[in-house]
Amino acid sequence: MKLTLLKSKLHRATVTHAELDYEGSCAIDQDLLDAANILPFEQLHIYNVANGERFTTYAIAAPRSSGTIGVNGAAAHKAKEGDLLIICTYAEFQANEAVHFKPALIYLNQDNAITHTSHGHLGGC
Repeated sequence: MKLTLLKSKLHRATVTHAELDYEGSCAIDQDLLDAANILPFEQLHIYNVANGERFTTYAIAAPRSSGTIGVNGAAAHKAKEGDLLIICTYAEFQANEAVHFKPALIYLNQDNAITHTSHGHLGGC
């Protein structure tokens, strides 16, 4: 049996810009992608704390140490600069793998700097 588990979470990321006239995706500071083990073009589930919107897109890398969280394309209708987001990825595991898996949980401040991390103590998305 396969189970779908939370793989990683960027908690309370602040949108730095929303650009409607863009091909699509969510631009994320490369340092944050690395910390959360998110690859460019990986599917993202995004939950907007500010307005309740939930949407799916994919990750693209923004410059390191930029603090960038940019929502692009059609998704820009669902988030605006200053909104707080929870950005999650999920992965499928065999049941025996799932028992030992711990997600990367990355907590951010208002400048999208990492305040702390946790691996496996879920707070929910």
